[in-house]
Amino acid sequence: MLERLMELIDKNCNNIDKDMVKKAYYFADEAHKRQKRESGEPYIMHPVEVACILAEMGLDTGTIVAGLLHDVIEDTDFSHEDVSREFSPEVANLVEGVTKLGKIEYKTKEEQQADNVRKMLLAMANDIRVILIKLADRLHNMRTLKYLPVEKQKEKAKETFDIYAPLAHRLGMSKIKWELEDLAFRYINQNEYYFIVRKIAEKRVEREKHIEQIINQLKENLKKAGIDADIEGRPKHFYSIYRKMVKKNKTIDQIFDLTAVRVIVDTVKDCYASLGIVHTIYKPIPGRFKDYIAMPKPNMYQSLHSTVIGPQGKPFEIQIRTFEMHKTAEYGIAAHWKYKEGIETAEDIDKKLTWLREMLEWQRETSDAEEFMERFKIDLFSDEVFVFTPKGTVINLPYEATPIDFAYKIHTDIGNSCIGAKVSGKMVPLDYHLKTGEIVEILVSSTPKGPSIDWLNVVKSNQAKSKIRSWFKKAKREENILKGKELLEKEAKKQGYNFGEIAKGEIINSVLKKYNMNSMDDLYASVGVGGLNSSVIVLKMKDMYIQTSRMDIDDWKKLRDKLDKVTSKPHKRRKESPGVIVKGETNVLVRFAKCCNPVPGDFIIGYITKGRGVSIHRKDCKNIDFLMKNKDNKVVEVSWGKPKGEYITEIKIEAEDRQKLLSELMNIINDSKIDLYAVNAKPIKNGIAVVKMKLKISSIDELKDVMRKLRKVKGVTEVYRTEN
Repeated sequence: MLERLMELIDKNCNNIDKDMVKKAYYFADEAHKRQKRESGEPYIMHPVEVACILAEMGLDTGTIVAGLLHDVIEDTDFSHEDVSREFSPEVANLVEGVTKLGKIEYKTKEEQQADNVRKMLLAMANDIRVILIKLADRLHNMRTLKYLPVEKQKEKAKETFDIYAPLAHRLGMSKIKWELEDLAFRYINQNEYYFIVRKIAEKRVEREKHIEQIINQLKENLKKAGIDADIEGRPKHFYSIYRKMVKKNKTIDQIFDLTAVRVIVDTVKDCYASLGIVHTIYKPIPGRFKDYIAMPKPNMYQSLHSTVIGPQGKPFEIQIRTFEMHKTAEYGIAAHWKYKEGIETAEDIDKKLTWLREMLEWQRETSDAEEFMERFKIDLFSDEVFVFTPKGTVINLPYEATPIDFAYKIHTDIGNSCIGAKVSGKMVPLDYHLKTGEIVEILVSSTPKGPSIDWLNVVKSNQAKSKIRSWFKKAKREENILKGKELLEKEAKKQGYNFGEIAKGEIINSVLKKYNMNSMDDLYASVGVGGLNSSVIVLKMKDMYIQTSRMDIDDWKKLRDKLDKVTSKPHKRRKESPGVIVKGETNVLVRFAKCCNPVPGDFIIGYITKGRGVSIHRKDCKNIDFLMKNKDNKVVEVSWGKPKGEYITEIKIEAEDRQKLLSELMNIINDSKIDLYAVNAKPIKNGIAVVKMKLKISSIDELKDVMRKLRKVKGVTEVYRTEN
């Protein structure tokens, strides 16, 4: 494994510290030695393959070393400090960056995904190499996806389609993007995937002969013109063929350009000379020529594209580029990496990542997870148009962008002052859809009144939407507050509630916290400007209101007794509480306090809360001691009945900081057949480590037994239950 990695480094990389790479390999091998992949292979196979993918891109020492170590912090006992000490802070930060991204899983689907994508954008902004390692990690995981259960395969494949393949595209890494798309396509649409594979295989020999004939013709004519060129036939990847079939509603037999011919030359001059020769030999199809050399794509892609009629009357696509352009087309931002000596400066790289800064700008203003993910995917997937300013500067915008999008792309003040637009010298409406090649001139007012709220329904770019919303937030806050309040009250009435009734107390605090708001006015203003959806807010408030609008225990008992008197049979009682008796009653709403996490066998006491039944505390809990001093007559005697199920409690372990401490502690938990709910470990000063564990147990005796075993572990000085 190591030999293959070193061969790839020799072939593709410059100025690599090979001793550091070898050290990282042996470190990772030792860290993962007891772990296996789902395939049954030693775990070290995975980080080595990730490092090989990074080496193929020609990346630097720090990135390759971090690729070898990328799972060490997440999956082993080694910490950020360990990696920093053994290698460097740079490598440790890269590994930490990848670890923070974690495995993007769907918790409550959009919310969990949005949290992880936000982390990913921030990590990319700090060091773009984090996402290069993550893409390499995802690529190898997709290559070995067959070993996972079917549901997991589909989940990972969808996530790859939604996030990782589009990110690879935006970073210009077409080689990674194509493979990710084909692998994901294989697991999401298996029937279509294998149908296309089979169909392409059927005519492979015939197609190869056809392409060989074209290549020979081109070589002969380019040689006559004195142009040295590498020419190859590149089969289109399966997902792009499938997408073309769906988009154009064609069968695979009706798609002729299943293979593209690529011509790679030394200079830009040779590119255009080669294009002229191609159009002399083969008839070009009108409207199918694109010059991405003069107008590169935002992901740095450059090439000439033309579709021509080849031998036997069959059309085929030809791509012409230089060797440098070809490297950029395959590996994108990785080919321009600023850590490579003498290639480009940090400023050059930052210019190429303008889209990332814009994405970070608008994502900070979006609190709603569902809206964030929708806008994120639109931004990643959107096609583009290229238009010109009157001075000839090329501006790229999303497909169907309007003059308003163009105005905000130039400058925020121009967007806010926009009153009209000329396209190629003619006046057009502001909702006109711009087309590639048009010259756009914006007319501005000398006394601007600001944007119209209706523009939000017209513009296509997230950047423009963000700036329009920002203007309304600042300039029309009072108006938006009134409008937002009115929208929420209307929505509450529509759902059968009075807004003032459901918008109070803990419900409001919870909603404000969820959306990072400081006050109700902030919430009203955000709803008024369209940043938050009124129906979503009211639905959340209503659900919380239903859950928390319970009566206090004494009120509930009075009502129950009253119902028993006026009806011929007793009122149906609440299902028994989870093993706790309150004043002789078992059918009382109770909850276990998280500050002390009582378990069966503890001495307990209850406190009657407003709207949430009786809160059960340990008698030695500091919080209950404080509540009893208030003398508000809400403390009630409780006792254990018939405990049912498992209870969560937390213990704290203090020990000498050493390797394998955590694994030995967890082995004790595992051998005791106790479920570990959560664990957190960190070193503190003077060589001491603190480990907090949340355990699911059935009784105090079970807890005492496991705590006794933990105290016997080498170096452990204290084991005790915690209080928050």
